Amino acid sequence: MHTQTCLKILSMNVTNIAHICSVDMQTQIALCKVHRKHLERKHFISRKHIIKSTFSFDVKSIVDYNNPTLNIFGRDALMLYASYFQRENISNQKRSFELLRLIDLDFSVSFCLLDLPPVNEYDMYIRNFGKINTKQAYVQWNEDNLDRGIQTDEIETQEKWTQHPGETALVSGGPKSSYDVTAITPKIDSQRLANFLRSACQVIEVLLEEDQVATQPRRNLRSRPSSLSISDRCFQLNTNLPFLNGRRISCLHISQAQRQALLSVHGLPETSNDLSLDSKYIICVWNVWQPSSPQKLLLCESQVTCCCFSPCKATLVFAGTVDGSVLVWDLRENSRMHQCVKVNETDWTFRSPTFSTDGVFTSINHACTVLTIEPVSTSVFKEQNCGFSYLSVQEEMLGLSFQIASMDENGTLSLWVTYVFLVYLFIYSISVASHRGHISPKDYTFLGVPQTLNIKFLPSNPNHFVVGTDAGLVSHGTRHELKVPPKWFKPQQGGPRATQINAIDFSPFGKPIFLVGCSDGSIRLHQMASELPLMQWNNSTAGQAVIALQWALTRPAVFFVLDATSVIYIWDLLENDLSPVAKQPIWSDK
Repeated sequence: MHTQTCLKILSMNVTNIAHICSVDMQTQIALCKVHRKHLERKHFISRKHIIKSTFSFDVKSIVDYNNPTLNIFGRDALMLYASYFQRENISNQKRSFELLRLIDLDFSVSFCLLDLPPVNEYDMYIRNFGKINTKQAYVQWNEDNLDRGIQTDEIETQEKWTQHPGETALVSGGPKSSYDVTAITPKIDSQRLANFLRSACQVIEVLLEEDQVATQPRRNLRSRPSSLSISDRCFQLNTNLPFLNGRRISCLHISQAQRQALLSVHGLPETSNDLSLDSKYIICVWNVWQPSSPQKLLLCESQVTCCCFSPCKATLVFAGTVDGSVLVWDLRENSRMHQCVKVNETDWTFRSPTFSTDGVFTSINHACTVLTIEPVSTSVFKEQNCGFSYLSVQEEMLGLSFQIASMDENGTLSLWVTYVFLVYLFIYSISVASHRGHISPKDYTFLGVPQTLNIKFLPSNPNHFVVGTDAGLVSHGTRHELKVPPKWFKPQQGGPRATQINAIDFSPFGKPIFLVGCSDGSIRLHQMASELPLMQWNNSTAGQAVIALQWALTRPAVFFVLDATSVIYIWDLLENDLSPVAKQPIWSDK
């Protein structure tokens, strides 16, 4: 009976349940218990649904505030619902927590929801102006023409045709092109080519002359093995030329930069040769490797007393004359600028001076005969230059500028500062700096004022120079007129005497020592710091005057002496410091 009543209650809606609330309390409690047991046996309905379906009616409708019995039932029902729902909620949370540990989301698969690239300038331009009087069109340019570098040269080809046998005068030809019409001009340095040809011609001339000497022994001007005991070979210059016959040689000079270059000064001929050159003096420039003929011939109107080469290169020749002028020849000038004379079917070029001081520097020019002219050596030590040099180191090393010293018989010393500017092989200007120093010793008045004869500059310090006189004394001076001791270099006997200083030569090995050759045949060895000589030889030449002396360039203790009788003496101070170790007379060719 009770079971059937509960089944009927389940089929009712909420409004019908409100009418059941009028039954007694015991009946309602019994109905709830039966309904609960019945639902627990049915597992197809969840517990949460059971509670909600059982108590889905309005709680306020169950509670009747006017009936105390019904109020007690409402409170019990609410407490039952709350406790049961809390247990179900805790159970669900526990189960969901356990399931969450087993369940994890898979992030291995990803995809892009939106891909919007930035708009480039071209798209922006087309978006704004693409539809305004424009039309899109595709063109092709040289982008697909790819170049690849290769190491092989491109083969030049030309198209030609030919006909055989030829029926007309034209049997071959080809297309005309600008390459055929315009010839390629090669890049040629004419200056370098001229220098190379000049050097090559000299070498060829030397080889031809040696070959000619080998085939014609009579023309051998070099080898004389039996004539000289002091050397293996000598060079005999061929002065047997029509314009040199009968002319006496007054001066010889060897270039310090190029040892094969030699200058010889020839005076007027003793007899007339019916030539236009008989009234002029001649200076010959020789190459000792080609003794058959001079390399250059220089003409001078006045008598030449001294000469020298430029210090760095043997390209300029300086000469002093009896009228006090200084002459300069530039050997690099074109031969077509000078006089050409035919002598015995041979053309000879005679060069006139490139520069002369006549009438140019009248206030500082020499007023009497120029006795000596010397190139001033380049400063070796910078600390000894003393700021006096007018030239830069680069100019001195290149040979573009240098100094020449000339001294006349009055003792006037002039320094000529030379600036060489080469434009088409010409010297444009030569500046002059004059330095005058009259040498007149007051200590020796009984012989009068000594006459100066020659001058030499100290190689290690060209500010210092020594001057030979006719009183047997050597004067010491400086270019900037400072007083330096000693003032005079005297002989061992002391005091002046009537002896000329004919030759002076400094040691080429950097030592401040020099040799002095006198007219009485004595030879002295001086040092710059002492007044008296270190050594003196009085009777080495048997009283003959010493004409020239020179240190050897390879051995510091060896020097050579030439006396007035053309006898050469060889000294070796390490072997014998009392007398020469050898001597050789030079006989005349006549």
